[in-house]
Amino acid sequence: MNKRRLHHFWTKFRRVKPRYFFIIFIIGIGVSIVSLRANNEHMETLRTALYTADEDNTNVQAALRNLQAYVTANMNTNLSGGPNAVYPPIQLKYTYDRLVQAESQNASTANETLYTNAQNYCQQLDPTDFSGHNRVPCIEQYVETHNAQLATIPVSLYEFDFISPIWSPDLAGWSLVVTALSALLFVISYVTQRWLKRNVA
Repeated sequence: MNKRRLHHFWTKFRRVKPRYFFIIFIIGIGVSIVSLRANNEHMETLRTALYTADEDNTNVQAALRNLQAYVTANMNTNLSGGPNAVYPPIQLKYTYDRLVQAESQNASTANETLYTNAQNYCQQLDPTDFSGHNRVPCIEQYVETHNAQLATIPVSLYEFDFISPIWSPDLAGWSLVVTALSALLFVISYVTQRWLKRNVA
């Protein structure tokens, strides 16, 4: 490329000031930090709403869906709280405890019914035994063979972890794209102008 063409290119390219890209870069960093923080704070608000719903037994499923939808669609919404945090990070303790208690109550009611049925059954087998000498073993055997079992509720059904994307098409994601592009353009324009200036002069 000859000097005349270089000079022509230089006169056009020097209008593009590297500082413009640098200013956009600085603004982009600020917007990125604020929007990433806003994403994280909104996730914490939704997580708190879920914990409150779990404790109060009010629309837990809707709160869980809201949290899942937000975390999986927005960056910087990781649910983990550090290296010593519990895993999975979302554990619906109160919902699980209520189900276990209800199942325990059901088993207790079933056992009471079972004992009554055993007494009736054994009385029909030996209606003349008023002392209960033969009836007690009969009742024990009936209860043993018809014993109500407490259903096991898998705790994993009430533990959750949602994965936050590395990049998302929201304000935080696009501001990071603008920041990266402006940084790249700043470097390219700065290096190019220095090179042109040195070769044209």
